[in-house]
Amino acid sequence: MRERKEDKLDLPVYEAHPPAWLPQAHGSADLGYMGFYPPQPGQDEDILSAKNMREGFVLGEQVSAENFSAQAMINENLHSSDTLSKLEELMNEVFSRRAERIPAIPSLGKYIPHGAKGHDLLDLLHSKNVALPRAVWFLRVFGANETAGLRNKPHYDPGQYSIDWANLVTSYMKKQLVDIALPIAARPGLNIKQTFKGVLSDPETRERWISRFTYCLKLLRSFYREGLVDHRTFLVWVVQQISTCNLAQAGFVTRLADEYLDGMFGSRALARPFADACLGKLSEIRATSAQEYLVSTDGLIKSLLQRLCLAIPDAFVSPRMWAIHSNLLTNILSENTIGSNDQHIGQSGRDVQQMLLCHLADIRRRNEAMLFRNLPIRVSARLGSAVSDVKLLNSISSTTNMDSMSFFANDGDDVAFAEKLDMLLTWSVTPLQYGDHRPFAAVTLIRKWRERAGDRATRRDFTPPDEFLQDHLFEWLDSSEVSENPDNIRAVALLFGKLVKHELFSYAKYIQRLIARGSPDYHTQSASRHRNFLRWIPLFQSDPAMVNQRKVTLYGVRARETEEDINGRQIRKEIRAVLPDVFGGNTESPAVSTTALLANCGTLVSAVRYEQVRIFRTWLLPILQKHIPSQTSEVSQTGLLNTYCISVELMTHAKCFHSILDLTLCVLEHPVALALLNAVVDTLRRFATIWACINVKGHIIKALDNAYHLWKTMKGIQSRTLLDLLIEFDQGHYLDSTSRERVRADIASITLALQPIASRPESVPDVLPEILVLAGDPNPDAPSILANGLWIKYRISYDWAWKVWDNTVASLRQVPTMTPDIASRRACSLRYGTFLWHVDRHLPEGLDGQVMRWFLGPGKNEVAALNSETWDVFSTLLLYLAVHGALRTTTILRGLIYPTWQQAARLSGPQLVSMINLLGAANFLCQRLLLCEGGSGEDMPPTDIFDVQCLRTRRQAVYDDNDFSMLVASIPLLIMLEHNDQLPGELRQESTMLCRRLCQDRDFRLGAHRNLSIIRDAFEGSLQTAEGNAEQFNQHIIGGLYDILCDSDDIQISNWPAITSMLSPWKIPATTMKLQFVLRQMGHALTQESTQHTASADLDKLILMIFHHSMTSDEAYYVAEMARGVESTVASKFVNHGLKCIAEVLQESMTYNAEQFRRAGELLRVLIYLVEPLREDLASLPILDPSIQDEFFNALCIKFTGTEALSINLEDNETDYCQITQGIIFLARLLQFDLGLQGAWTSKTKEASSGLSSSIFKLALLHGTGEGLDLVAYPLLIDTLYYLYDEIPADAKSVTFDPFRNSPDITASDIPSELPLEYRKQFMLLLPHLLSITVVTNLVTSHRDAAGNVVYGPPVINRPWEWTEYIGESSDPNEESKDQEEKEHARMKYPIRNSGSLSLETFGARLTGDGIIHNLSPSHDPRVEGNLLTFEDGLSADCLFKRDWRETRLNFESESTFGNSTRAADSEAGESYYPGLLRGDKRTTPKVSPASSVVSRSSARGSANSMRTSPNQSALNRLTASTVSEILEVESIATASSSKQGSGSKRKSAPTASDDEIEIIEGPLPIPTKKPRGKATVKTRAKKK
Repeated sequence: MRERKEDKLDLPVYEAHPPAWLPQAHGSADLGYMGFYPPQPGQDEDILSAKNMREGFVLGEQVSAENFSAQAMINENLHSSDTLSKLEELMNEVFSRRAERIPAIPSLGKYIPHGAKGHDLLDLLHSKNVALPRAVWFLRVFGANETAGLRNKPHYDPGQYSIDWANLVTSYMKKQLVDIALPIAARPGLNIKQTFKGVLSDPETRERWISRFTYCLKLLRSFYREGLVDHRTFLVWVVQQISTCNLAQAGFVTRLADEYLDGMFGSRALARPFADACLGKLSEIRATSAQEYLVSTDGLIKSLLQRLCLAIPDAFVSPRMWAIHSNLLTNILSENTIGSNDQHIGQSGRDVQQMLLCHLADIRRRNEAMLFRNLPIRVSARLGSAVSDVKLLNSISSTTNMDSMSFFANDGDDVAFAEKLDMLLTWSVTPLQYGDHRPFAAVTLIRKWRERAGDRATRRDFTPPDEFLQDHLFEWLDSSEVSENPDNIRAVALLFGKLVKHELFSYAKYIQRLIARGSPDYHTQSASRHRNFLRWIPLFQSDPAMVNQRKVTLYGVRARETEEDINGRQIRKEIRAVLPDVFGGNTESPAVSTTALLANCGTLVSAVRYEQVRIFRTWLLPILQKHIPSQTSEVSQTGLLNTYCISVELMTHAKCFHSILDLTLCVLEHPVALALLNAVVDTLRRFATIWACINVKGHIIKALDNAYHLWKTMKGIQSRTLLDLLIEFDQGHYLDSTSRERVRADIASITLALQPIASRPESVPDVLPEILVLAGDPNPDAPSILANGLWIKYRISYDWAWKVWDNTVASLRQVPTMTPDIASRRACSLRYGTFLWHVDRHLPEGLDGQVMRWFLGPGKNEVAALNSETWDVFSTLLLYLAVHGALRTTTILRGLIYPTWQQAARLSGPQLVSMINLLGAANFLCQRLLLCEGGSGEDMPPTDIFDVQCLRTRRQAVYDDNDFSMLVASIPLLIMLEHNDQLPGELRQESTMLCRRLCQDRDFRLGAHRNLSIIRDAFEGSLQTAEGNAEQFNQHIIGGLYDILCDSDDIQISNWPAITSMLSPWKIPATTMKLQFVLRQMGHALTQESTQHTASADLDKLILMIFHHSMTSDEAYYVAEMARGVESTVASKFVNHGLKCIAEVLQESMTYNAEQFRRAGELLRVLIYLVEPLREDLASLPILDPSIQDEFFNALCIKFTGTEALSINLEDNETDYCQITQGIIFLARLLQFDLGLQGAWTSKTKEASSGLSSSIFKLALLHGTGEGLDLVAYPLLIDTLYYLYDEIPADAKSVTFDPFRNSPDITASDIPSELPLEYRKQFMLLLPHLLSITVVTNLVTSHRDAAGNVVYGPPVINRPWEWTEYIGESSDPNEESKDQEEKEHARMKYPIRNSGSLSLETFGARLTGDGIIHNLSPSHDPRVEGNLLTFEDGLSADCLFKRDWRETRLNFESESTFGNSTRAADSEAGESYYPGLLRGDKRTTPKVSPASSVVSRSSARGSANSMRTSPNQSALNRLTASTVSEILEVESIATASSSKQGSGSKRKSAPTASDDEIEIIEGPLPIPTKKPRGKATVKTRAKKK
């Protein structure tokens, strides 16, 4: 049943409530519940109204802050009628209360106490706590009274009292600063207890001190602002205190400097010493242990320096300051000045930082220029480029990639290419350079250039470079001195033979050109150079036509059999004899040495290269290429090894390296025997540098890769030797990635096979008795069996090879006792060598590393205990292993030989005697490993030529960079052993032989010229080590250096001109190094009393010969490089002699001479480069001789004076002016160099410095203005002037610090106005005047001349102690009656009191008869005031606008009455006061008296009469006094006087229609002329009745 509506229940509205367990979002604030929405029910944002749905919920503004304004309320108050009256009442109340509290100043002014003075007066003010304004006023009036009696004296200085007061205040402050002291360190050795109690350590004294110092600072602030203290005196004191204060006082002084730093910005004389003092104090802070307590002072000093750099960067242009503090200053100016996240502040900070960095760069550039740092190398481009090119060419090694080497430039410059080509050709053949690789490198570089040039010509359709190259090569052959030398003919033939082979030089065109010019002539007896070239240059392609043409050219048409044919048959016969395995015949034992082999091939050795190449290329090489594949038996394999080695030796002597390469590649293609493979690998490694120069490493690597696969597939042998050579030659350049990964995988597999990885490797016993048993086992296979057995047993262990070596050495020590026969001992040693060679083959890394570890470990003691018999056995073993490649030569040298030499060089006495056996064995091993060129023919390796070839290959590694440095360092050790008297004579002779032969070895010299820096470092270190030894050791070490770098004997001093002729790129670096060591040796000898006299004489002789020898710029640079880095004593002699020579050159002619300056410039360049390394330490700079310095400085002053006169008086000749300017620049550089040395200032130079600075100042002005402006000379001159001012020492007798002592005595007005603004600022900074205070800034005295022009005088002098405040009128009745009597007596209308703050004399005041009507009180009727002003001159205290307002608003009713009476009065006088009213004008211009126009309108007219002296001017002067108030009254006498003067001339009055109050007068009033004497006529004016 449906319920009725009335019966329905009213359900409550649902309200969302959070569950009871839900926490509130905040503990105290009503922020709702977390995760419950809405947080609070019933919020406005929950109401779903139509507006909220359409526009979104927007909160209303609680306060209308955006449109609210209080302007309406303020306007309402301002429009109130009583606003102004209330404001007036407020101000009147303020003034009245202030007047009540301030006592009458006039009464104080007359009763200033004068009891206390000086420091006591300041203490009194502080003790009474006098307010600062009153204290300043009191002191000002006190000073005014003190100076009152001095002002009328003739030599009165208005600023002297300010100076005295500044000294008083600064001494008062200094007295307080002295109280802040630091504890004194206890003196060592004194047991005295010290107690220190500073003034700031006690709270009571600290508060008292701070109060007094703060009060003084506040007084000083007012004194400085008002000019009561002399700014210059005070700032000089601040600068002095910065440099002399201790660290405790620095915190106060720096803050004082921070407040007054702006005053230093106007003077460099203050700013420069201030910067220097700040840097010195900052260095002191950072060096102290209390740095953590001075952080704020440190930061403030840095801020001061940064501000100073921004304002006056020239203050840091000081070479001496830069030399001391350059690093510190760079850090300060490079720091971030402002660190803020604000965008605008950050941008400003970045701008400031950028400005600081720019200033720092400019400061660094200017200072380092005057210190002669980082100078460019002044050497000819040709010679400099040649030296760098030679250095580049000498750096070519086995690892050089010729494809990436850039020698010829690609700029297309034919001249530059010709120079480089000439240098390259000469380098490849000159005997002054070393290495057989040079011709091949030169050919490769030329070939690469021809390819690039040919491609470029093809692309651009140019002429191919072949003819161009042919012409240059022919010209070099035809004109080069090196090619003409007969000793170089073989090298020239080798070079051009390779050029012909690669078609870089056409042999046919060469012959055609020779025939065309008529040479060579085979009928002549003497052979020309080209005839020799034709005979020697080989032909690689035997073209019959070309061979016939050559034969006809050399021998004629009728020649049938030539000498070459006969030699060819003989050479082939000799080769057949030494290669019996190929050509048959008696098989003889192989030659033991290269010398013996070449003795059997005499014709081949002496044959020309044409014959040698023809024999090898066309006859021997094809035979060998056919012979090699046919040898398969073991006997034939042995013979093939002999054939290969002998052929390689013959080709090496003939330098037919292409034939060696072809033969070697042929052997690689046929896997015959492992011994032959090892020989091939050794040959390839031995000539690795040549293969790199020929640029055939890619072909070699490909052949090696193929050979490895052949051995692996055909023989089943994975040759580790081939893999190692592949990796060594490839260096990641030639093999593709697949092949390279395959090689690495094979190496990894071999390594794993030789040394398997095990978790628990088996340990090897320390004693292996089976190794000792090997000594008596004659079985040839016993060494290999034992090695295989040990490897199988211990291959998992990592140290089994080390223990095998250790047991082998121990067994060798038993051999001499087991076998007395030497041959048997050596045979046993060779058996152990074979055993270890097999062990080496079983090791993945080889035996070499284990042996080196043993040498550096227990081996040191083991080898020291060996006797001579054991050393014979041990040496045999080491040599055998080195020959067969089991040990590297460098391992034996570094592990055994070098340490022995080093130890023997340090020891003496019995310890040295015990090393005789070891030292002899080391010498023997070194000779065998590095110098042996022939086999012994006995049991001691090397036994034959094959072993010698192996050793030659092994020793190549010794000359690599890392190992070569150790070899060079051993040369001085050998020299010391050579001259050690405690060693036996035999050992000393061995040391001498080793040293000489090593230094003269061509491979050693090649390494030396490639690494001259290594030579320098090694010998410098040895000289430093030998400094404590006898002087002769140094001489012997220098002799060893000569042996390395040249073939000649010691360089004699008398041969100096010949040395300069060695300026070739080949010898410059080496000769420079040698002479540097000579000078260093002389410098060391100067320090020894026994050798000082001789060394000094030799050095003087050498220096005089250097400086009196006419040098080119190249020679000057050479001499400078020679003398670089010498000691200070030697440098001082060089500098003194050099400056003396320069002075003599400058004194040769008193006028300008370009040749004179050129010669002096050469000498200066030498001295600059000599002194440059010494400038880092100021104490090591050369010391000048006083007499030489006086002579040089005098010559410099005379030259500066002469050039100054020439520059001023020179006519309009631009060329001469430029030359003179260059001379001035050179003189400035001379002065800069001289100022940077020690002892530059003597008594005579001090006297001449003022004149020199004046000359430089004038020259700087001349080159900074007008037509003489020079942007190069002016900066140099102004910096030189800065340098000179800074370096002139202060007078020793002077007790005060005066930074302005050297400033020019001129004013700012003396500086030319046309000077550029930047230059003018620099000159203003040099003046001794600081910026004036604001009171007198830009104020000058002036007067008018007779023509009426304004003439400006000197600046207005600040008189702070005279310009005291106005103290009011006197109230003494006696003085008033006295003034009234003087007024009546002088009949003066207005009283004049000269008692103001500034005397009227300051403004040139004079009596004119006019008076000023003061403003009447407001109670007076304005009409009365107008009437009074009408009858006066019109000079009143009101302004022009107020007067105009008053006079243009007249009452017509009263005016008509007033006008009628006026007109009546005017009719009597015949003159009207209101001409405007007669015309009906509303505005009138009253006519003023003639007297008043002189003063009131003189400034508007510019009249000269305004400056005339009034008759009563003297009276004004007499009545004027700064301390006495007197009354002057001006009567109508002055007016009558001026009217009388005006009767003689008429003035043009202003138009009557003008309403302007200023009357314009045409031009100045004429000066009245004197009238002739006569009776004066008196005009009377009748009064109308």
